[in-house]
Amino acid sequence: MLITAIFIVEFLAIHPFQDGNGRLSRVLTTYLLLKYGYAYVPYSSLEAVIEQSKEGYYLALRQTQGTLKSGNPNWQPWILFFLKALRQKQRLEVKLEKEKLLMGQLPELSLQILNLAKSRGRITVREIVVLTNANRNTVKKHLESLVQNNYLQQNGEGKGTWYSIKS
Repeated sequence: MLITAIFIVEFLAIHPFQDGNGRLSRVLTTYLLLKYGYAYVPYSSLEAVIEQSKEGYYLALRQTQGTLKSGNPNWQPWILFFLKALRQKQRLEVKLEKEKLLMGQLPELSLQILNLAKSRGRITVREIVVLTNANRNTVKKHLESLVQNNYLQQNGEGKGTWYSIKS
């Protein structure tokens, strides 16, 4: 992990391309972490973590890059930021554990509806009725509960209503 952190700060210091160095560095980070066994990386967004803490990202980067040409580089600001950004593993584990607990408590039809919404991106009552062979009123009750419990988001009203996974 430290090798990845040092590689990335050096890569960004070289700044090999006119545009896209930050995005490429995040792709390289993901690749290197996967290579070193951090299998959770594709399931959580390093991009989102950096976006949420952009000031800290640039500050740590500048502090470390400013010392790279000295005889004694100060890796600490960047490595601390990098390690904090990778705490997403713990957040992801908590989220997965919570989802497992909640999913275990949902009725079968609700689970089917959630899976359909996840796989299709959006779904209507009519589609759910056709795909699950469930009663229309039963589907509506499950949808109402899923929306109320923040699993799904209702979009539109009346006949044009469709549902998507709550983000």
